[in-house]
Amino acid sequence: MPDLVAELAGQARRLPVEERSRLVDLLLETLHESPIAEVEAAWAKEIERRVAAYERGEVETFDAADVFAEARHIAP
Repeated sequence: MPDLVAELAGQARRLPVEERSRLVDLLLETLHESPIAEVEAAWAKEIERRVAAYERGEVETFDAADVFAEARHIAP
């Protein structure tokens, strides 16, 4: 009986680097479908919450230039 996994791995090795990376990502997703979907759903909800708070004016914002200047001051 042929070793399908070894055959597929051999075919995958002949793919360009970008396509091999894409294949790895697709395979990893199949191992972690539920947790990834749950995490993505949680982040989507959190993003909506943060955007709504921003739109209601409940979030203090800072100018990016000031943030980067402070970061350079803290960690030169």
